Amino acid sequence: MARTPSNMLPLQTLAPKFYLKDTNSNHHYSFDDLKGTKGTLVVFICNHCPFVHHIVEELVMIVNDYRVLGISFIAISSNDIEQYPQDGPEFMTEFAFKNKFEFPYLFDETQEVAKAFDAACTPDFFLFDNQNRLIYRGQMDDSRPGNGIPTSGSDLRNALDSVIYNRSLASPQKPSLGCNIKWK
Repeated sequence: MARTPSNMLPLQTLAPKFYLKDTNSNHHYSFDDLKGTKGTLVVFICNHCPFVHHIVEELVMIVNDYRVLGISFIAISSNDIEQYPQDGPEFMTEFAFKNKFEFPYLFDETQEVAKAFDAACTPDFFLFDNQNRLIYRGQMDDSRPGNGIPTSGSDLRNALDSVIYNRSLASPQKPSLGCNIKWK
């Protein structure tokens, strides 16, 4: 299992523009279509990554806790489906249904969006404020497959709280760690 860290896109970076197909609804959406009134979390995931499987239940709980507070959630898969067909759109739909995603799961077929975000791994988290400026990029928490630390979402929840309650975010931000994005 590869252990690739986030690239840590510079804070205050404006959210990259995109227009991608949602595998849950078959509609296409831009960042502006989906952004939240308080902020927006973009997370790069895929269907087969053990790091994603490890955090997906906590991620869905976080979504359910924060979406009613004005945070929008967007998942994106950018993996090469020629080499990793299990990450294809039809399997993304199944993965989203199985894990009770009530947020878009977008397919980045050209990988241009992952490159614009400088995404490196799955999961890779990017939290933008209501001005579309990056205020957090990093891990959900210290839990990893096999390390015995239960998932809590503590780092990500702290970042989300800082957006909602207009508080300063503590430093340093720790990179996420997961499987590398499968580039073409």
